[in-house]
Amino acid sequence: MTFTKKPNELQQSLGQKSLLHQMIKQIRRSLDLQEILTTTVSQVRLFLDVDRVKVYRFNASGSGEVIAESIHEQRLPSLLGLNFPADDIPEAVREMFLLIGQRSIVDVLNGKIGLSPVKLIESGKHLESNIYYRQVDSCHVQYLKAMGVQSSLVMPILHSDLQEQSAKPKLWGLLVAHHSEPREILKRELKVLQEVTDEVGIAIAQSNLLTQSLAKQEREATINRVTTLLHKLPTIQLHKALEEVISGFGGVGGRLYIEQNGELYTWGDQPKLPYQLDNSIIEQHLVWQDWMAECKPGQIWASDDLYKEPRLRVLALGFRSTKIRGLMVIPLHYREKFIGVLSIFRSEFETEILWAGRCEENRRQVLPQLSFELWREQKKGQSSEWKPEEILLAQALSEHFSMAIEQHQMYKHVQMLNTNLELQVQEQTAELQKSLLLAKVLKQVTEHIRRTLDLQTTLQSIVREVRPLLNSDRVLIFQMKSRSVIVEEINGNWQSVLGLNAPSECFPDEYNRLSFLGRVTAINNVSTAALSDCHREFLQNLQVQANLIVPIKIGLELWGLIIAHECAAPRDWQDAEIDLLQQLGDQAAIAIQQAQLYEQTCNAETESRNQAAQLEHSLHQLKETQTKLIQIEKMSGLGQLVAGVAHEINNPVNFIYGNLCHASDYTEQLLEILRLYQLHYADPHSEISTAIKAMDFDFLLEDFPKIISSMQVGTDRIRSIVLSLRNFSRLDEAENKRVDLHEGIDSTLLILQHRLKGNAEFPRIQVIKDYGNIPLVECYAGQMNQVFMNIFSNAIDALEMGKVWPPVGISGNGEGGAPSRDQEQWGMGNGDNENNPYQMPTIHISTKVSVDNSRLLIRISDNGSGMTKEVINRIFDPFYTTKPVGKGTGLGLSISYQIIVEKHGGIMECISEPGKGTEFWIEIPIKPKPTIESKILEGL
Repeated sequence: MTFTKKPNELQQSLGQKSLLHQMIKQIRRSLDLQEILTTTVSQVRLFLDVDRVKVYRFNASGSGEVIAESIHEQRLPSLLGLNFPADDIPEAVREMFLLIGQRSIVDVLNGKIGLSPVKLIESGKHLESNIYYRQVDSCHVQYLKAMGVQSSLVMPILHSDLQEQSAKPKLWGLLVAHHSEPREILKRELKVLQEVTDEVGIAIAQSNLLTQSLAKQEREATINRVTTLLHKLPTIQLHKALEEVISGFGGVGGRLYIEQNGELYTWGDQPKLPYQLDNSIIEQHLVWQDWMAECKPGQIWASDDLYKEPRLRVLALGFRSTKIRGLMVIPLHYREKFIGVLSIFRSEFETEILWAGRCEENRRQVLPQLSFELWREQKKGQSSEWKPEEILLAQALSEHFSMAIEQHQMYKHVQMLNTNLELQVQEQTAELQKSLLLAKVLKQVTEHIRRTLDLQTTLQSIVREVRPLLNSDRVLIFQMKSRSVIVEEINGNWQSVLGLNAPSECFPDEYNRLSFLGRVTAINNVSTAALSDCHREFLQNLQVQANLIVPIKIGLELWGLIIAHECAAPRDWQDAEIDLLQQLGDQAAIAIQQAQLYEQTCNAETESRNQAAQLEHSLHQLKETQTKLIQIEKMSGLGQLVAGVAHEINNPVNFIYGNLCHASDYTEQLLEILRLYQLHYADPHSEISTAIKAMDFDFLLEDFPKIISSMQVGTDRIRSIVLSLRNFSRLDEAENKRVDLHEGIDSTLLILQHRLKGNAEFPRIQVIKDYGNIPLVECYAGQMNQVFMNIFSNAIDALEMGKVWPPVGISGNGEGGAPSRDQEQWGMGNGDNENNPYQMPTIHISTKVSVDNSRLLIRISDNGSGMTKEVINRIFDPFYTTKPVGKGTGLGLSISYQIIVEKHGGIMECISEPGKGTEFWIEIPIKPKPTIESKILEGL
């Protein structure tokens, strides 16, 4: 088809160059290959003004896929993502595309194909001749008609490896333009498209180079991470290194088997050999071991489908229950020595290929494809191919694993040799240490006994230390005065003899006399020893087969006996053991004597302590009185300070306030005179006109009265603050006087106003006042203000620590008014908190008079985090606080309780539950009865 409009060739040439520059600029703007191809087809379609432009990429099998496409108003169906068989483009045609860069132009209506070679095959010279047309094959024409195409243009896209200068270009794909109507392709258009395809080829090479570079960086990063786990950490991390390797290869599982000790590390999916095979560990199977014996150092074995490997025919049974199909085996060698094997598993997957129609193979060469309807071909049991760069990575990792495992085994071998050497040294020095052990232990036991002066603790320490020292079954202390066992230490399930009384008839006087003289009695075998029948029967009833008795003498008195029992079998007592127990008996006598003296001292001290307790109680009462006086003096000083500040501010403010009304009147009079001047002298002097313009006289006349008004509002505000300070200090009134407590509450809230305002981290605290109609109450106004100050401060601290507000996006206006717009968005301030996860920080104040009009009830509550029952029980104790260190002294509520209960004869209670806030209940008489304390304080 010939265009109906032919512009000037020079202008068209300049326009094409500009368009070519724009197209190349768009292509070079990105390194992403898909984005480059998408831009290319879009720009080429606009340049040629055709219905469809696509990029066709060849696969390794010879088939091809449409990977980029641009269609004009859906005039042709989309082929994006469809695959075409290899026979659609014969091998000879592909060779012509590659060898001479041939470009084909098909005119379906006239049945002609135009061939435009770039260079000759023989000489390699570039041709500048026109397009040569010949008759096109009828099969090709029917193929294009089935696609709805009347004219087509095919440009080869060649790709060269930038890293190899001598590498020959390869046919990467085709740039195809389709039009549903006949169209003439001009030579200058081919020239532009040839430069575009050349740029696309360069972009493809750069994209591949970038992909290879990123893959190389990832492999190097994997090697670095594995090297760190194997060599640079304090201990070798084989399991983590295995996990890192599997992740680097994109595997689903893997194994590391060490031949020398049979250690096996696994991660991810694992095979499991059937029971009928020789061994459940695949690396210990004879077939696997014979295979590994054939492997040479540095040899990597990789298979995309392990079920197709003849040597794995038997072992493949263990993989049937898994989805493992790809397998890489990395033998580990260290200087020709086989260390073990590292295995990587890859999972099978399913693939789906979208074909442009389904065509029978036996008819493909006879008839063209008449339908391009989508046909899905699904393949199961597919696995990724092991790439050459992955084999190189496996070889590098093999060296690191082999070296690390060998070094680790050598280290363990050296450790074992050192351990054996240490055992030999220990055996040689054991006898030397044994001779020193008894003396050392004796010293330790003696020091331990003397650490305490409590008699029972001392005796229990003696038997507890002596029993393991002698390695006997039972050690006890027998007291002569009570003739019973008072302490014991047992090893094993032998019966206890604690509290047992010894029959006096079984021990003759001679036996007691020898013990009194300090004679040590050692019985190696109760059955054969020269004992009375009564004595032997008594010991056998206690399961004793050998015993050792050492007397404990205090002065000339035999206090008791240390007795060691051997119950399992007879025992020959050694001289060192007898001597040791005898020395311990002497030390025990000293310890017992000291404990007795200490007990006498404690009795005398107890009597003195009782006397001191009374003095301490009196001192405590005195301290409480001092604390009250200090607090009174503190509040008095605070009140004087507040009153002084209020007085000093009040004088100048009253002066300003009193003169502002006169200043306002004078201003109005002066402004009226100025208006009269403007009315009667409308044409002032030039200098006056210039000054009026310079000072913006109209704005001055408008703004000056506003300034006077703002100053009046400010002085009113200062006077109200001063009045609140004076009400809080109450120094201008008698201490005990009938006052309006509402004024005290408001004054206290005014002083705490800076803490009630919101900021960036915490919203404002809403104060709800539910004041009743209460009379004037006779009380100590300054101290009541102190109570209000302590309760409000604690409530603010509880709200700030409890965080019942939204953490972000909420702020208050700080003036106790309506909630802000952000608070309304969170549902705050509307009173509906049933379904709201956040609550507005709120302090609620309520006052009312009792039914009999004798008492005033004040309730102050907050919606903070609340308190537990344990905290409430101690909330009014002096110096008790739940705040962090430095945030509170623990005296505020204690003093408040004293002021309400002791000073005013009222009631103060705290009601709280975790998560439900806290409420303080204050009840005071409207006219309290005078107390002794109040009279004393009034006298002060």
